[in-house]
Amino acid sequence: MARIGVQAMMLRESVAEIGAFETLRRVREIGYGAIEVSQIPMTEDNVGQLEKARDELGIEIAALSAGLTSQPGGANDALEGDLEKIVADCRRLGSDMVRIGMLPFDCMTELDKVLDFCDRAEAAAGLLQENGIRLYYHNHHIEFLKFDGRYMLDVIADRAPNVGLELDVHWLQRGGVNPVAVIQQYAGRVRMVHLKDYRIGEIRPAAFEALAQGDRAAFMREFSDVVQFAEVGEGNLDFPSIVPVAVASGAEFLLVEQDLLYGRTVWEALQTSHDNLVAMGFADLF
Repeated sequence: MARIGVQAMMLRESVAEIGAFETLRRVREIGYGAIEVSQIPMTEDNVGQLEKARDELGIEIAALSAGLTSQPGGANDALEGDLEKIVADCRRLGSDMVRIGMLPFDCMTELDKVLDFCDRAEAAAGLLQENGIRLYYHNHHIEFLKFDGRYMLDVIADRAPNVGLELDVHWLQRGGVNPVAVIQQYAGRVRMVHLKDYRIGEIRPAAFEALAQGDRAAFMREFSDVVQFAEVGEGNLDFPSIVPVAVASGAEFLLVEQDLLYGRTVWEALQTSHDNLVAMGFADLF
């Protein structure tokens, strides 16, 4: 049965401040029982606290995160270089999934570099599979750039057949495609879906002030940049359709995520998403 959890990128500041265990205690108190670990350094202390949260709080570790290679300033381990540690952390935490959160920046606009990334990810997926672990790739909007008429996401899916997909519904919408249709397209290959809403925000007063001063270009920049991340149920996405389709397509974890909070606390945002999902009829997935 699918379970709604939290993408722990949202929790990285809390983990740094009060530790992983106390952070996940607060997550559990809201009503979430699963997390996907991301952007939290997998130090011995953090891994130990995650293990304690699993054992004492019943928090399920849906997946760990890794880059293909080490990135400057990045918190995630690298598949090319840290594979043995990643496997050991998965076994310790009881997770059989690892996900790549983003295509390397320098691969995003050249097909040859995308294909090289795919081949290396496919090789890493094979090594993980030898240890009973599956590798997944998480999309943003850039994967809907087209090469010779084909979306980058479809190129990745075809070139790396042993790499599953973790679909993010906000970024699907932002990429100009129908989230429900893409989830259905890849049914059976998607074990994780990110629940993140898509909101059109208000144009800031400063934009109108610029317009009054004759700076039309400044106003148009503001006008063009009103898309926001939102708590689930606070934006425009059709979650009463998305969630059942994700579950029917084989998703095991539906992970709430919000990249920017616009002045709210992470706890307020997570509570709102939880309450809205319950009000939609999905209480049984918690």
